[in-house]
Amino acid sequence: MNTTSAPVVVIGLGNPGPKHAADRHNAGFWLVDRLAEAGGQRFRDEARLSGATCQVAFAGRTLRLVKPSTFMNASGQCARRVMDYYQIALDDILVVHDEVDLPPGAARLKVGGGHGGHNGLRDIIAHCGPQFPRLRLGVGHPGDRDAVAGHVLHAPGRDERALIDEALAESVRALGIWYEQGLQRATTYLHTATPRDAGLGPAG
Repeated sequence: MNTTSAPVVVIGLGNPGPKHAADRHNAGFWLVDRLAEAGGQRFRDEARLSGATCQVAFAGRTLRLVKPSTFMNASGQCARRVMDYYQIALDDILVVHDEVDLPPGAARLKVGGGHGGHNGLRDIIAHCGPQFPRLRLGVGHPGDRDAVAGHVLHAPGRDERALIDEALAESVRALGIWYEQGLQRATTYLHTATPRDAGLGPAG
């Protein structure tokens, strides 16, 4: 993991529209919204990219933020268009997504792998391939595989959301460390700053 350069683009996964804004499935949107707000920027729709984008100065670099305007299951369409339009490689993109196999408050960096039942990741892998960095934001598991879909499409409770917000703040710090000191340092920081995996069952 320590050989991966810092991302040029951060794609936060979620479902568009106010109906879904508070859903656990929109944790990726929450992270890029936080970065945009800190940079004093607002997202604007880019139909050619199937998403909304903005550009921020971050850790001495220029970082483009993207929120797909497709629904979660079609996230790969946006990721593919972003790669083609900006002529960047797959490992130049950081994909941020909710993760039911981590408890609220945990966040993990990972490069490559499967989709783990996450439909947004599934579609990105289908369009672009699997070897991209991921920032996994824990939203907890409902305890029943059949209940996962409903779980991620509802808002977390107040205490859960507070834990997730703490993880978002630590994730932003980890991203800055990635730019300044490399991915391995960022990974070590994030995995130390947020709770360890809680041994939760696999997503459905």
